[in-house]
Amino acid sequence: MPKKLIKRYMPDHNTIKNNKHLQIFGDLLHNPNLWHLNRRSVAKAFAVGLFFAFIPVPFQMVLAAGFAIIVHSNLPLSVALVWITNPLTMPAIFYGCYAVGTWILGESEKEFVFEASWQWVLDSLSTIGPAFLLGCGILAVLFSILGYFTIHGLWRYSVVKEWQKRKKR
Repeated sequence: MPKKLIKRYMPDHNTIKNNKHLQIFGDLLHNPNLWHLNRRSVAKAFAVGLFFAFIPVPFQMVLAAGFAIIVHSNLPLSVALVWITNPLTMPAIFYGCYAVGTWILGESEKEFVFEASWQWVLDSLSTIGPAFLLGCGILAVLFSILGYFTIHGLWRYSVVKEWQKRKKR
């Protein structure tokens, strides 16, 4: 069941191999293990994708692709899961990261008004930056571990259910 569902929404591997931004990986993209859908590769892909979704850098997809190649996880899934932090969800997710960081540091939340400029980002690194970055790191690790074990468990549960159906037949 998970394999069929995931396969339905995955892009064609030739499209990804020919992407101009992923050409830096060269022949590494031709490893067939990066394109297979099995319990381990999908669980690793969820861990990689969810981890890099919480890392606040503009090139998350490239980082996720590089790490997916290193750990032999499913490449398209690793890259696609980074888009959990898209322009619509990013403010809520990153505010949650900031809130977790302030809670861990024992600080009170500081009032700030977001501005879409590099100057604001540079200025806020000294005020809200430490709590924000700590929260991002903690939630990245937490959600990657949670995603790995959840997908691993769901996949195993699905296989056991299929075995039971076959046994009844």
